[in-house]
Amino acid sequence: MSESSKGASLAFGQVVIGPPGSGKTTYCHGMQEFLARIGRRVVVVNLDPANEATPYQCAVDISELITLPDVMESLKLGPNGGLIYCMEYLEANFDWLQEKLAAFRGHYYLFDCPGQVELYTHHSALKNVFAQLAKWNFRLAAVHLVDSHYCTDPGKFISVLCTSLSTMLHVELPHVNVLSKMDLIEQYGKLAFNLDYYTEVLDLSYLVDHLASDPFFKNYRRLNEKLVEVIEDYSLVSFVPLNVQDKESMRQVMQAVDKANGYSFGDQEHRSLEALMSAAVGADFHFTSTLAVQEKYVQSQDKAVEEEVMDM
Repeated sequence: MSESSKGASLAFGQVVIGPPGSGKTTYCHGMQEFLARIGRRVVVVNLDPANEATPYQCAVDISELITLPDVMESLKLGPNGGLIYCMEYLEANFDWLQEKLAAFRGHYYLFDCPGQVELYTHHSALKNVFAQLAKWNFRLAAVHLVDSHYCTDPGKFISVLCTSLSTMLHVELPHVNVLSKMDLIEQYGKLAFNLDYYTEVLDLSYLVDHLASDPFFKNYRRLNEKLVEVIEDYSLVSFVPLNVQDKESMRQVMQAVDKANGYSFGDQEHRSLEALMSAAVGADFHFTSTLAVQEKYVQSQDKAVEEEVMDM
């Protein structure tokens, strides 16, 4: 691959980011299998130096360059400082990354990234890596995974919205926010509002009112109102619900990402009228996906109520 983008073919892919435990590696594994089944040539690039046992077939692994345990031991750093050092080391060794990726030109790329939030909200190393990939004619979309259990706690959900917004502004890539582990949401507790309220990030004043009913948060109402104002002023954050084990849910996320990075409008695969229309009217598909998850959630809640009544 030439340092110049002139004459180089386009490469499409996803950078999978998010906090620890949000399901990034599981997502990469599931998406790799899903895309392979529909005939897409896909490779996974592990950029997480702390990811020692990957469930997917890894084409490029940062552990060949540097590992977090080695950095922590040799430089006497903690896990957070060690991850930052690893990303700065990767940034200083673009030639290694360029050589490794060149062997898979013509594939669709999934980049499994570290689970340290600061790397996506404050630090510049990973942002610079993504910018360099763009110079090499990679057309990437950031897939930001957030655990859906945050929906059950209004305070945590506002925090997630702020983190998601900060990440979108810092990373500077087309962005798809995903609520992961939707198959487990009924185990987390009852939602205060319908699921589409959280995925579409509707009028957040209701969330502030709900939060104010808690004596602890009542004293911080003014602060929460100002945070909500910032989120609503930008009007950028929304979510796509995801259950990795559900093919239809994976398809909805794939369509959102393909629209974001431009893959839907390329010539890498046969484009039927239906495929192009699905990219053009993505909002309708998001609504359908959310509605399906909401129905499952309501059915689960109704079943739980029925069991409680029968036990009385």
